[in-house]
Amino acid sequence: MKLPVYLYGHPVLRKISEPVPADYPDLKKLVADMFETMYASDGVGLAAPQVGLNINMVVIDADPVADTFPECKGRKLVIINPELEILDGEKVQRGEGCLSLPGISEDVKRVEHIRLKWQDEDFNEHTEEISGFLARIVQHELDHLSGTLYIDHISPLRKQFIRGKLHNIIEGKTRCDYPAKYAPRKRK
Repeated sequence: MKLPVYLYGHPVLRKISEPVPADYPDLKKLVADMFETMYASDGVGLAAPQVGLNINMVVIDADPVADTFPECKGRKLVIINPELEILDGEKVQRGEGCLSLPGISEDVKRVEHIRLKWQDEDFNEHTEEISGFLARIVQHELDHLSGTLYIDHISPLRKQFIRGKLHNIIEGKTRCDYPAKYAPRKRK
């Protein structure tokens, strides 16, 4: 089932997520629904807060960008209760977008070498060093779990340039090609 993607301005996107317990109800269905939502939205990653759930879970299928970034070939992950370690390396600036911020993309500096420890949907533990663009996707999605959006990594000047677009998302004036949940309207 396709779930609505929560858009910029919705409070759920700024909350810190909680660990996922092993007895989380209907977890496999939620994983399947998140992948379906991500595919229908043309995304390569989706975090649980983006579908209104403040739990530490992310789904990623980086294969669609493998032609440009070979390290993404065949990389489909369910990441639950992750622990991220930034490894050595300079930050590299690349463009990023987000399903929760339709119509906006900005250059963001991130390291390209990380170590990730996580559980899969069966709560098997994994640890892996991840590099390149896949490391960027993982960092972007894990940011959502701490209430951080990629635009929090851009300069105040760049934020001023996109202020109007951000306002339009909050006001429900931005449309997207997938089901979306806009921020609650404030009563005047």
